[in-house]
Amino acid sequence: MKRFFAALAAAGLSAALLAGCAKLGGPELINVSYDPTREFYEAYNVLFIDHWEAETGRHLEVIQSHGGSGSQALAVSQGLPADVVTLALEADVQAIADEGLIDPGWIDEFPNDSAPYTSTIVFLVHAGNPKNIQDWDDLARADVGVITPNPKTSGGARWNFLAAWAWAEDAYDGNEIRVRNFIERLYQNVLVLDSGARGSTTSFVENGQGDVLITWENEGYLAMEEYPGEYEMITPSVSILCQPTVAVVDEVTRVNGTRRLAEEYLNYLYSDEAQHLAAQYYYRPSNPDILAQYGDRFDLSVELVTIDDFGGWAAAQEKFFADGGEFDMIYENMEPED
Repeated sequence: MKRFFAALAAAGLSAALLAGCAKLGGPELINVSYDPTREFYEAYNVLFIDHWEAETGRHLEVIQSHGGSGSQALAVSQGLPADVVTLALEADVQAIADEGLIDPGWIDEFPNDSAPYTSTIVFLVHAGNPKNIQDWDDLARADVGVITPNPKTSGGARWNFLAAWAWAEDAYDGNEIRVRNFIERLYQNVLVLDSGARGSTTSFVENGQGDVLITWENEGYLAMEEYPGEYEMITPSVSILCQPTVAVVDEVTRVNGTRRLAEEYLNYLYSDEAQHLAAQYYYRPSNPDILAQYGDRFDLSVELVTIDDFGGWAAAQEKFFADGGEFDMIYENMEPED
């Protein structure tokens, strides 16, 4: 139980929730998610609870946890009893599977590689775009301050890094020395590496740090909605198809007896109602027919590389984000000598 409560606290659940768990013996369903999904799942949980009660006649409580995707995966691996995870990328879910908590083959359990909605990476700049930031090369200019999270803890930050790398590979004809040099110059301009995407949004829109925020498309839209007239979005010439990934945490649902509930919770994300709801919160529906209805909201013509262009998440994780990988080497080169 000490490990359980420590993991809950590490994942950012409130003291009131911890007390409620102690009193009630735990909620019926825990969804451990990443930073920018807060608003979407607040709305989705209401939708799903109504669906579940209509189907079963039973009341349901859903408890949410949010944080950097990598940190959330670690919390689940260390004992946070998630019935389902809805994380920023496949690699974070696989890290939990590698601990034996999610059964093999999970990626094929739900449609579209278990990605019920997608997003991409954009730039958020101040109104009027005073630094005239148009594409990735502008982020390496000496006069630009960049905000992006830490790829070691944030799934969104890993998408950011790969999108920048993909642009540089195209711009420099695959010359990895020039690509690394560009990425190093970009990260030299990063003013703060927050642990998650929402923390970076706070640094930029609330604390006024930086000239540009590299962010999820949906997060950029939410910031502009909350601060009308203060920010605008720039879509770079090359970005990446971001596939947030969902899975049932099999070991937990076996203990809790929540397997059917967990499966239905994730399956319902693919329903027409949930797909339209995702679009309302600026996620791109995975249903192509529904996505096509939102062509006025999303730039459907932007060039998007995919994780397959990097050999899949296992290869990308090993090359770029593992200890001693490209990100670590770039950061080591940036550190001043004693």
